[in-house]
Amino acid sequence: MDRLIPSPMKRRMVSARWMTLLFQILSLSLVLVHQRETLTPRSLGFSALLIVLTLMSQFLVNLFHQADSYLLMITNMLFSIGVILIYRLSSFYGYRQLIFYSLGIALFFAAYFILEKTADFWVQKIYFYFLAAAGLLVLTLLFGFVSGGAKNWIEIGGFSFQPSELAKVPFCFLIAGFYANRDRMRSLKGGKYFLMAATYVLIALFFLQRELGTAMVFMGVLFSAQIAFEEDKKVILLNVGLAIIGMVLAYFLFGHIRTRVDIWIDPWVDMDGRGYQITQSLFGIAAGGFFGTGIGLGHPQYIPLAYSDFIFSAIAEEMGTFMGIAVILLFLLLVYRGIKVSLAQPHPFYSVLALCISISFAAQALIMIGGVLKLIPLTGITLPFMAHGGSSLVTSFVLLGILFYCSNAALEVPDEEA
Repeated sequence: MDRLIPSPMKRRMVSARWMTLLFQILSLSLVLVHQRETLTPRSLGFSALLIVLTLMSQFLVNLFHQADSYLLMITNMLFSIGVILIYRLSSFYGYRQLIFYSLGIALFFAAYFILEKTADFWVQKIYFYFLAAAGLLVLTLLFGFVSGGAKNWIEIGGFSFQPSELAKVPFCFLIAGFYANRDRMRSLKGGKYFLMAATYVLIALFFLQRELGTAMVFMGVLFSAQIAFEEDKKVILLNVGLAIIGMVLAYFLFGHIRTRVDIWIDPWVDMDGRGYQITQSLFGIAAGGFFGTGIGLGHPQYIPLAYSDFIFSAIAEEMGTFMGIAVILLFLLLVYRGIKVSLAQPHPFYSVLALCISISFAAQALIMIGGVLKLIPLTGITLPFMAHGGSSLVTSFVLLGILFYCSNAALEVPDEEA
């Protein structure tokens, strides 16, 4: 098989494998050095599992030499930084995150192969995508339970998950289907406003759940798609106006939104109460300085939900602002390569889809990092590929698998008439 792969591609595959291995060894050595006095078979087993799983996934993805294997390499680096910090806080959550990672990688390849075999099937299913996304959110309203102030969790057989995370997949497909079939949609009465109307229905369902973080991600993806693909600028201006009106109404209608804005403006007034999370986050980041306190030498356990919502603050405390900047740059690289895929993809449906997925990663990272740094009000979403959580991690890898398929340079253009 190696003889069929061009030499430059071989070098890229070998380079990606060695870069992944080197990164894992450097990262894990920090943990093992910290635990030199309490080194256990459990910590050694965790280190071995992380290296084996990430290298195996990188090896498998490099076999698809026409696609962008660096997408997985970047996300493996993000995941490794996050899971090492999670394991430092709780070995139970660390191993659990590795299980979610294994499931995510399996679904990453499943998404790729499903699209490879059925590419032409997905192009025109616009209404199906809307109903799928809305159905997941309605299901949450009917059978979900409240956690962290939002009704966004469902429990089945003792396993809890967030349907709002899963809804990102049909939502990205909805936007791609709309712009890939824009002529057909515009021929219908009011068809050019269908995407906006559908999105605002989903936003309304998010408001009923009090799940505003994911609603912001959806709006960010819609805005980006409109700026890139919408020919009628009036539609963009209308959307901007409606979004501003919606934010103002949300502030006056929902008390928890006013609380979050008040905390964002001045958390120091109630440091031991409502402002406790953000102030502890800022104290932790400040304590880390540029190079960090060192893994195990800080106190990220004082930051509420340091292993999930505030994992960026915990990373900045123990690994320093230097690592925080590295995390931001890795997200920038991931989004850059995703946008590059969108520009290179010949088929309009998969071009729009690649952009939407890339922007969803960007919006989610921007909202979470901005929130913990007190640049914007806090929301309850997770940092993609890094924070603990099965729903977010698995959904992110499904989206990454779809983006990986879109990156295939030799992708045959599906027959739109099929």
